[in-house]
Amino acid sequence: MRSQQCCALTERDAVKVDVRNRDGEKVDTVELPADIFEVAVNSGLMHQALVRQMANARQGTRKTKTRSEKRGGGAKPWRQKGTGRARHGSRRSPIWVGGGKAHGPVVRGHEKRMPRQMRKAALRCALSEKAAMAQIVVVDELELKEPKTQKMAAVLAALAVDAGSSLLVMAEGNEAVEKSVRNLSTASTLRANYLNIRDLMGHDTVVLPLASLEVIRSHLGREV
Repeated sequence: MRSQQCCALTERDAVKVDVRNRDGEKVDTVELPADIFEVAVNSGLMHQALVRQMANARQGTRKTKTRSEKRGGGAKPWRQKGTGRARHGSRRSPIWVGGGKAHGPVVRGHEKRMPRQMRKAALRCALSEKAAMAQIVVVDELELKEPKTQKMAAVLAALAVDAGSSLLVMAEGNEAVEKSVRNLSTASTLRANYLNIRDLMGHDTVVLPLASLEVIRSHLGREV
């Protein structure tokens, strides 16, 4: 299924949101591109993308030994008849202590494949859902001269995003911001080019600096 069929564009104009500074004051307005933030939300597509990401994160390295991989058991424990005990052929049997494991886990891959266009369409759906629920906060810039958790907590409080979990999407690496957020249990950072469905759905609010918005526009915007 093509992404154009999964997340069709609406006929509305681009939505305008306020641009705030670190103090929470409105300094400008910006239009969120309609082809990214105003598409029809397809929950099935988003679920498929989330399941794929969670499955691909699994290692699949669990392994137990079967009876053929256990040591010993070459001789029959006792003769077939006349002992009064149940018949057995090997000490490696799964019903013996120290025997092999029947139907145990084996090393295997959990990878699921999904076309790139469908993955991008799922991200558009997630961002559109956040925009429709007013869970996207746009800031002019998000910079700190040095790592200070207290200052970052004050910034999030000024932006009114400290009530729930928040995802700070950065255009590029910023060590001061990343270290400042690291000690906050309700906030986390992410590079804009690493945007994924799991982090979007796992946070209540998405904080977007204007620079990050441009990265998302170039990555998820549809070519005309």
